[in-house]
Amino acid sequence: MAEIEIAGVMRAGAYSPNHIGNDAAIFNAAADQLRKRGCVVNIYSEEQFRDADIKEQVVLNMCREQASILKLQKLEEGGKLVINSGFGIENCTRERMTRILLGNKIPYPESLIVNTNESVTEDLKAAGFSSCWIKRGDFHAMHKEDVSYCRHPEEAQEVLHEYFYRGIKRAVINRHLPGDLIKFYGVSGQPFFYWFYPFDEGHSKYGLEAINGKSRGLPFDEAALRDMCEKAGEILDVKIYGGDCIVDADGTVRIIDFNDWPSFAPCRTEAAPYIAKCVLAAVKEWKNK
Repeated sequence: MAEIEIAGVMRAGAYSPNHIGNDAAIFNAAADQLRKRGCVVNIYSEEQFRDADIKEQVVLNMCREQASILKLQKLEEGGKLVINSGFGIENCTRERMTRILLGNKIPYPESLIVNTNESVTEDLKAAGFSSCWIKRGDFHAMHKEDVSYCRHPEEAQEVLHEYFYRGIKRAVINRHLPGDLIKFYGVSGQPFFYWFYPFDEGHSKYGLEAINGKSRGLPFDEAALRDMCEKAGEILDVKIYGGDCIVDADGTVRIIDFNDWPSFAPCRTEAAPYIAKCVLAAVKEWKNK
């Protein structure tokens, strides 16, 4: 595989809130696994990537900057292999993700997609929302305030106006789902899949795991969870993925968040070889086209 030269693009620190070290660690671990398999991996920061004339035909990236995503999409349209796809990364922004998952009947919370200058109190009451989550719809979360738990519709209205004053024009409002919060990590087409209870393990980015609190160990179908996440990754066009879901009292599992290339922090050593295998499988398929 020595003929494979890969541009490896790391994530800008602004898009790794509280996880800069973890994001860098999984990326470097995956790059090392590719090197062990005979690949050349040239590392770029997002800033270097945006300014560079990318000669490599394969681009492995954790990009989140809008300019970087646009460049990834242009490279992909020009015939290069891009993992994760720039289009897939864009699909993981809240509004697009919500529309795509609900449109493809992936289990997901009932949601409203709104302009942040709207009055939503009566709409939330009419939809039967009491507690809910407001999430910026236009892009990935960069700050704790980009994901807000609201205890009732009146509080949701206040938070939505705060988003408007912060310059965020669109938001997704998800119904709050009680139950066990699970975090998962997966790699498309590979046998690797890992899940755990983040609150119980003290794993947190913004501390919001405390809303659902300690897990009760509610039973659910683990194989069905894995299949659902793999299908969501395929629909969203994301090969290296992770996210969160809720298990309710009757064992129903719903995805509440889906991310392009998360940190894999609790399972980095196990995941890295499978990320490399996923990349090499994609290269083989791409070359045979």
